[in-house]
Amino acid sequence: MSKAETSKVEVSEKGFFGEFGGSFVPPQLEAVLNRLAEAFESYKDDPEFVEEFDFYMKEYVGRENPLTYAERLTKKLGGAKIYLKREDLNHTGAHKINNVIGQILLAKRMGAHRVIAETGAGQHGVATATACAMLNMECVIYMGAEDIRRQELNVFRMELLGAKVIAVHHGQGRLKDAVDEALNDLVANYENTFYLLGSAVGPHPYPSMVHYFQSIISKESKRQILEKEGRLPTVVVACVGGGSNAIGAFSEYIQEENVRIVGVEPKEAATMTEGTPAVIHGFKCLCLQDEEGNPLPTHSIAAGLDYPGIGPEHSQLKVSGRAEYYTVTKEEVLEAFQELSRTEGIIPALESSHAVAYTIKEAPQMSEDDIIIVNISGRGDKDVNEVKRLLEAKE
Repeated sequence: MSKAETSKVEVSEKGFFGEFGGSFVPPQLEAVLNRLAEAFESYKDDPEFVEEFDFYMKEYVGRENPLTYAERLTKKLGGAKIYLKREDLNHTGAHKINNVIGQILLAKRMGAHRVIAETGAGQHGVATATACAMLNMECVIYMGAEDIRRQELNVFRMELLGAKVIAVHHGQGRLKDAVDEALNDLVANYENTFYLLGSAVGPHPYPSMVHYFQSIISKESKRQILEKEGRLPTVVVACVGGGSNAIGAFSEYIQEENVRIVGVEPKEAATMTEGTPAVIHGFKCLCLQDEEGNPLPTHSIAAGLDYPGIGPEHSQLKVSGRAEYYTVTKEEVLEAFQELSRTEGIIPALESSHAVAYTIKEAPQMSEDDIIIVNISGRGDKDVNEVKRLLEAKE
């Protein structure tokens, strides 16, 4: 199959990207998701909805954010020219707010007053709590107990914004377990609750919704790189956990056959390189699973990447060959976290540091005529205590 034939990822009416996606949910949720899908299709191209979304992106989130030339890092590494897409400069410090604003405006139009969400690194939880405070909605956030320990500052931020944070102790106390509990809540309270899912995962229509709202990342970066360099990048790099920042960073380049798109994941949660097809949390994707089909335990120093599955669109991009996915070690991630901080004065989130780690290895192998865009999905304020602990433990 030629590259041209594999470059286009189509989503069907039932939310399938090739063989991945769909909606495998209890009957009582099927009607809720169908209503959500209808509302999304109705409003996403509605001029009034788009105008309101654009207003909040500019006046509340602070977009558009810069595409920063990493001059010192480029010179130090040699090879390709490195640009950083600065999602870390958004209000609340990450890309998550883009999708949250879109979904919260949809929830308002659907008459919801109670919003629930899951969170791993805490950035989606903070963004959801922020939007709920702005629109005076009840907010409940499910978060794994282990992630609460690792992201104590974000937990306080959510509570300060008026959210109720519920610790999930079963399983590993991580992102998968928080999603489990959020889905249980939705099953019990679907008549009055809007589930604001933060990543490009879950049953239809969530992956398509998240892609739509996060595509603003690559819409901006494509325009910005053409203004700065007069040409498209050679490669676009983003970290992948569930896949929301990456699908947003890739969106406008998927049809650009000469642009490589690269996702980077933790070696300890190598879903894209070691996963096999399975149904998890109501959708089909590549998933790390045991011989009996149960999701395997995962671990990453970046709480936001600690998930055994991946978004269905990423799964299709992988099997079709359109996108490439690689792993990096936690040692490489910690070094990248420090390297970008020292050379550019930008402290990246541990999640984003995975993309930086790949770039540090890849850029020197490339020509000076090549261009890399790295999506800095969030800032590292939330991670400095954990990084300090990890570095001290190595001494």
